[in-house]
Amino acid sequence: MKIALVCPASLPATQFGGIVFLAVDLAQEISEMGHNVTIYTTDLDFSNGSNKFNKKLPRIEKFGKFLINRTHVWFSLKLFFVNTSMSKEIENDKPDIIHTIGLRSFQSIIAWRVSKKLNIPLVVSDQGGLTTHPFLAESGFFLKTLYKIQDFFIKKIINDASVISVANEYEQKIFSSLNKKSRIEIIRNGVNLKKLVSKHNFKEKYQINSNFILFVGRFSKSKGIETLINAFSIVKNELKDSNIHLVIMGVDFGYQAEMEKLIKKLNLSEEIKVIKNPPRDDVISAYGESEFLVLPSQWELSPLVPLESFAFKKPVISTNSHGIPYTVQNNKNGILVEPENSLELSNAIVKLLNDSELREKLGQSGYNFVNEECNCVSMAKNSLKLYEDILEEMQNELNNE
Repeated sequence: MKIALVCPASLPATQFGGIVFLAVDLAQEISEMGHNVTIYTTDLDFSNGSNKFNKKLPRIEKFGKFLINRTHVWFSLKLFFVNTSMSKEIENDKPDIIHTIGLRSFQSIIAWRVSKKLNIPLVVSDQGGLTTHPFLAESGFFLKTLYKIQDFFIKKIINDASVISVANEYEQKIFSSLNKKSRIEIIRNGVNLKKLVSKHNFKEKYQINSNFILFVGRFSKSKGIETLINAFSIVKNELKDSNIHLVIMGVDFGYQAEMEKLIKKLNLSEEIKVIKNPPRDDVISAYGESEFLVLPSQWELSPLVPLESFAFKKPVISTNSHGIPYTVQNNKNGILVEPENSLELSNAIVKLLNDSELREKLGQSGYNFVNEECNCVSMAKNSLKLYEDILEEMQNELNNE
């Protein structure tokens, strides 16, 4: 089978987020099963910022048994990257099936158009905040106008998609409300347990001489970093004799300056370590050496960061917002609190810091969840079965005409 995975970013832009890892892991696993897989994407690099595009990256690059086909972005606005020449690349290769990941993107529009033009089945995954992302309501007039234009195309894509692949029941409800006729299949997101192995001494490299709790994600308002910093300030006041630190790792998406200002205002510069644009290996090492992960997001669909933490048997404190409870389950593999509630978050942090047995219990449960259900092998097998079913149904329809 010839499979086209379409997404707005891929390697080496690992700091872009979950879309990158989902596509790469799917490509790697499915290509290992003997199929021809190409990721069609942009030349986003991230080496010099969150919206830097690098013409020097190879246009076509082989990773193991799959390919990445990059085309240059000639215009970008926020996370909307325009690379029109990608259309021709997909058309020339004539895949058997197209799977677009990241629905609110220019790349999903290209995937839809090629699918329509060549009558190729289209599988759609969101992973980007279809209708629920807070930025949609908080943006200015220009961006709201852009989102409305995107909404027009999103409805077309959903209507014409052969199948919508969602990570949990929360996403399923969203798509069902948009188009009751859509075929929707739940395929859990998964992480690569083989790659999630710590190879470096994180504390030594960053000169951290104490235990630490960890945040990994974009420096964005919606990630709840302000709530976390305020909660950590409460924790430090309550546990005055404790030498616990907070490590914040990520890439600036508009909140970095405000975040650093708040840390300074609360006199936490010595207790909070901010690591900007971290190498992937350092993120992996941080998971392994942390006490636990804190992800106090105001919004998430199906986050991968908790799954990565679970891979190291580390529990997660997060919020009961949107799709998070389908990944972080309260009192089973983590603790859930109300979003934007610093006091409740601080209480959860203190609870885990003071109870090593609870940390171990929740962490082991999280690991079992990933090992048994939310890993990239299961995700790839289920996705491949979905592709095969779609193509078989399409062939049967042609035979019956």
